Amino acid sequence: MAERGLCSRREADEYIERGWVKVNGEVVAVLGSKFPPDVEIVLSTQADKAQQGRVTVLLNKPVGYVSGQPEDGYAAAATLIRAENLLAAAGAPRFKPAHARGLAPAGRLDIDSTGLLVLTQDGRIARQLIGADTQIEKEYLVRVSGSLSEAGLRLLNHGLSLDGRSLQPAQVSWQNADQLRFVLREGRKRQIRRMCELVGLQVTGLKRVRIGRIKLGDLPLGQWRYLRADESF
Repeated sequence: MAERGLCSRREADEYIERGWVKVNGEVVAVLGSKFPPDVEIVLSTQADKAQQGRVTVLLNKPVGYVSGQPEDGYAAAATLIRAENLLAAAGAPRFKPAHARGLAPAGRLDIDSTGLLVLTQDGRIARQLIGADTQIEKEYLVRVSGSLSEAGLRLLNHGLSLDGRSLQPAQVSWQNADQLRFVLREGRKRQIRRMCELVGLQVTGLKRVRIGRIKLGDLPLGQWRYLRADESF
């Protein structure tokens, strides 16, 4: 079910336990049941309603907040998902406290970085953004200090390795005199900062401005909004 993008593994367990899953027309109620890969899997209307009730939010994360669990005295970005920080929009859902529960970050943004952070209750979206096979682009504006040669710029685009593993090709170009634009399809820990260090640059500011088709736009720092029904990554 998770591999087909129907739901997350955790959600699959919940739906099976509730009797909301049919395989080839038969209800499956035993966790860990195995079937051939070509079977028909259908979720009940109750499962569809449960999925539709799950929200995804877009946050402009400030410096000083961690993407996941709080650590070393720093608050989790999810604590900003409050009614007073919501950027209201026509047609958006009305905020409910339940919308702030169970939100998980779909990708990291380190404590020293700002910009677009996706938090979701929907396992399908989480898998789409951070699954092992994801190819969704993430775009960053990166302010740097130091000198970058043409050879160094070519290495940023392709040719660097981190932790003994080659990095996927990137798109890196100058945005202005002291700012680079990075477009990546992977997300190693502190990847951009470490890439820059390898070519003699120091990152002085990093902002994520796009994930797939979703742009940060004019969302104010520290505020959030709901992902609209007509938007997708």
